Amino acid sequence: MNIATSLQLFLFGIYPYICLTVLLLGSLIRFDREPYTWKSDSSQLLRARWLKLGSNLFHYGILVVVIGHFLGFLMPHWAVDWALNPAQHQLLAMAGGGVAGVVAIIGLSVLIFRRLGDPRIRRNSRKWDIAVVIMLWLQLLLGLITVPLSAQHMDGAEFELLTSYVKGIVTFQSGVAALLLQTQWVYRVHILLGFTIFLISPFTRMVHIWSGAGTLAYLFRPYQLVRTRKRAAHS
Repeated sequence: MNIATSLQLFLFGIYPYICLTVLLLGSLIRFDREPYTWKSDSSQLLRARWLKLGSNLFHYGILVVVIGHFLGFLMPHWAVDWALNPAQHQLLAMAGGGVAGVVAIIGLSVLIFRRLGDPRIRRNSRKWDIAVVIMLWLQLLLGLITVPLSAQHMDGAEFELLTSYVKGIVTFQSGVAALLLQTQWVYRVHILLGFTIFLISPFTRMVHIWSGAGTLAYLFRPYQLVRTRKRAAHS
């Protein structure tokens, strides 16, 4: 096994599991040992209008992007093939992901401009705060770059390779790293940066995304009973 093959195996066959393990264990340890740091460190009192605009655009766009990635790459083939062939599946991913990615990157650009352009907000920002938003911006940019690249081959073959790789990682299949040898470099960098964001999340404000997912539990909790104490009537 040569160096290039070994590096490919590590980056796309081993490194993803390191990142996911750190994400899960690191988040649990931080929640247990440092619960008061489990927050997004909002600076909403400063430039509130810019924050509202950028945050809404970014969060709405990124939610569609993330949900689209999960559904597009992790749904079993039988759940998709009855309605869409690989080319149609790829077109849907390009259209939906492209629009949502543009919305998200515009919103994130507003947030970055606000954070770096206002000296008060910048002084209130940790280095990791700035690093993580820049990494997210680059990740969105790489995702948008893949849209015109995918448009050059609409047969769905490369999209199926990427889908098989993601499912192989989730289901612990061996040898899936070799699938990415047939893809363009942009896809590989996009995947590596995505896993790296998972890796650093427990040590940054990104950890609060678990709280966002946890709010789904409110949909299934029982109704809250509120009893009022009536004051005795004065005679």
